[in-house]
Amino acid sequence: MRHTQLRSFHAVAITESVTAAASQLNVSQPTLTTQIRQLEEEYSVELFVRSGGRMRLTDAGRHLQQITRRIFADEADARHFLTESRELRTGHLRMSAVGPFHATEMLVAFHARYPGIEISVSVGNSNVVLRNLLEFQADVAVLAYVENDERLWMTQYSEDAIIVFGRRDHPLFAPDRIGISISELHGQPMVAREHGSNTRRASEEAMSAAGVAPKIVMEIGSREAVREAVASGVGFGFVSSAEYINDDRIRSLPIVDAEIFNHAHIACLKDRVQSRMISAFLEVTRGLRRTPRAGS
Repeated sequence: MRHTQLRSFHAVAITESVTAAASQLNVSQPTLTTQIRQLEEEYSVELFVRSGGRMRLTDAGRHLQQITRRIFADEADARHFLTESRELRTGHLRMSAVGPFHATEMLVAFHARYPGIEISVSVGNSNVVLRNLLEFQADVAVLAYVENDERLWMTQYSEDAIIVFGRRDHPLFAPDRIGISISELHGQPMVAREHGSNTRRASEEAMSAAGVAPKIVMEIGSREAVREAVASGVGFGFVSSAEYINDDRIRSLPIVDAEIFNHAHIACLKDRVQSRMISAFLEVTRGLRRTPRAGS
C-alpha cells in the first residue's frame, strides 16, 4: 500500500467521481483508476461500486474513508505546523543563561519580532549553562567564559567592567572616594561567588596577578545573595557593572589600576547554527550588541 493509492482513494471517496478526483489531484484518470484497482486487488477488497457514472463506497470503503479522513487531516495539520514553524509563528526557544540582564533584553527583542514563539529560560553558572547546551536542554546560551570547544559556535555580545562594591559605611567605600586600588583589597573580608562563576574567575585572576589575597569569609552561588551579604557588612564583593543594582545600603567603585571584564557571549551548537529559529534569534541580537560599560 502506497500513500498515493490512499490519496487517490480518498479523493474519489469525497468527490464520488474519478474525473473530479483526477482534476483535484492533477493526475490523469487512467492513473487514478489504476491506483484504486491496485489497492483493491492487493487486499482483495471492493471499495467502490460503479453505478451510473458515480463511485459509491461499499461498507469496506466507508470504513477505510474514516481512516483516510484522519490520515489526511493529520497531514494537513503537519503541513500547517511546518509552514507556521518556517515563518516562526509557532515554536519554542529554550535559552540557558548565566544571568537575567543580557538574556532579558535579548528575549524581549526576540519576542517583539516573533510573538508567537514560546520562550523559556534557565539560569545557572557558566558550567551549568554549557552543560545544558551540550545536552540539548537549551537551543542557545548566554555565558561569559568558555574555553575553545569545536562543538560550539560563539559570538561576543558585550564587554562589561567588573566592579567592586561594599557597604556604604566601609572605609574603602566612603562617599569621597571615586575609585579603589586592587591592592587595597588585600586581606579584606570578601563575599565570593561560587566556583564556575566567571565573575569569580576573572576577579581572582586579576588579584592573583597583583599579588592580592583577600580573606574569603563566605561563598555564595547567587549574585542576589552576594549583594545581601555585602549589604549586611560581611565583606566586599565583585559584580559585573551590567548586573549591579543600586541599593542605598551599598556603593560600587571602579578598580582604577586593573582591568577586569565580564564578556557575555551567545553560543549554540555548530550543527544547529543554521536552524531557522536559532538563526532568527542571532539576527535579532546582532542589532543589540552592547558597547563596554564602565562602573559607576
